[in-house]
Amino acid sequence: MQPQDPVENLRAAFPEAVLDVVEFRGETTVVIAPDQIAAVAAHCRDADGLKFDLMVSLSGVDYLPESPRFAVVYHLYSLLYNRKLRLKAYPADDEAPALPSVTPVWPTANWQEREAFDMFGIVFEGHPDLRRILMPADWDGHPQRKDYPLGYETVQFSFNYDEIQKHKPFAKE
Repeated sequence: MQPQDPVENLRAAFPEAVLDVVEFRGETTVVIAPDQIAAVAAHCRDADGLKFDLMVSLSGVDYLPESPRFAVVYHLYSLLYNRKLRLKAYPADDEAPALPSVTPVWPTANWQEREAFDMFGIVFEGHPDLRRILMPADWDGHPQRKDYPLGYETVQFSFNYDEIQKHKPFAKE
């Protein structure tokens, strides 16, 4: 089978699901309706002429203060046709972002969806084991959100050495 244009293929197969197409520096991003992402992903993997059989990465994005606030970006690769495609979906609810899981389509999404859940709080509906992967189970909040409170330590220099040292915890012998 000859390779097909992924944008035209997706527009023909899912006319209501393709919301936007962005071409930038030779890379194509197809923005997909959030409720259709799993079906579109399965189509990208299985359709003759597409065969995007490898999901290279899945990433969460926080666009605060814009709305929609969150996005999930899927980087796909076709081994057969040696080409890339990026899918992007914006969860509809900024307060409780959720998307269908693509773990049944690409099993590698299991860990990557867990990371996006842990860091951004994006829930992947239908995920087989959605729990924290990087932070402790009792951690409050999602550290990669732009409104997450930052903690910091003042940088030590020669002029403020004594001030910094008196606030540092040291082992008592």
